[in-house]
Amino acid sequence: MALGNKGFAGLITGGGGGGIEPRRPPRTGILGARENRLAELSSGGAVTRVHELVDPAVCRIWDGHNRDYAALNEVTCADLIESLRAQGRQEVPAIVRRVVDDPAYRFEVICGARRHWSVSWLRTHHFPEFKFVVEPRELSDEEAFRVADLENRSRKDLSDFERAKDYAVAIDRYYDGSQQKMVERLQVSKSWLSRYLELAKLPREVLACFESPHVIGITHAAAIAPRLSHPRDREKLLKEASALSGEQSSRLSQGLTPLTPSQVVARLLRVNTKKEPTHKPSRIESVLDDSGKVIFKASIEGRGGISLLIPKTRASEPKIVSEALNQYLERYASNR
Repeated sequence: MALGNKGFAGLITGGGGGGIEPRRPPRTGILGARENRLAELSSGGAVTRVHELVDPAVCRIWDGHNRDYAALNEVTCADLIESLRAQGRQEVPAIVRRVVDDPAYRFEVICGARRHWSVSWLRTHHFPEFKFVVEPRELSDEEAFRVADLENRSRKDLSDFERAKDYAVAIDRYYDGSQQKMVERLQVSKSWLSRYLELAKLPREVLACFESPHVIGITHAAAIAPRLSHPRDREKLLKEASALSGEQSSRLSQGLTPLTPSQVVARLLRVNTKKEPTHKPSRIESVLDDSGKVIFKASIEGRGGISLLIPKTRASEPKIVSEALNQYLERYASNR
């Protein structure tokens, strides 16, 4: 039997009889939805969030935010602007913290920089009544970082480079430089995190080879990083990167199609990084018999020692070769 309004009052006040009724299926319809919601709240199964509608001008972007706010524009936010305009409101609130150290602002945006930019744009382009919907929370910096990371980890409009820079700052700021601590808090694999940190460490010469850092993926960084770990290879690759960045800059200034990330990586990896021999022979000496024929040749390699080359014709004369070698070694040792 339906509980009616008295039933709702009983849910709120705790009255309604001493017996425990068996669990019933969730109610349906408007009244049922109200009853089910009250039951969830009273049992702790749901949390009520407070949303506020504010002018985006009273919100600043948190300095630990993982979005490159300066890179946002009408093109990168076009889909969101159109969605907000069609809906007539912002459906998903931005997560914010209250500001206590700056009278110019009331909140700082933890998650929702793109929403903040888009609402701000709409207010200055024929929709001055648009409000920025925010959800204030009390969060430490480390908690704010994790909340932002969870919200944006699956977003395709956040570049690998933005994530990489965010992780590179966070690992020192919140986790004492420990990848192990960070992966445990974020619940990710160590190899997954390492790939982003590799991208964040790419030298500026390499970054300049690309149309924009935002087009560089973790797979591109993974291909380049091994070549940067050896001093000799690094020097050659950076030299090629400087030339390549000049070419890319010229193409962009002339309005030509820029080199794609894959083309840039291929060009950088074509650099010859084959290692030269560690030791080069300083001299080669020939040891001859009385008739002037070669018994063996000695290649002197400095600290590397001596290498011998014995002609095949001497294979049947081991005694002659052995005696000549002993004499040579005694002479070589006495001259050191």
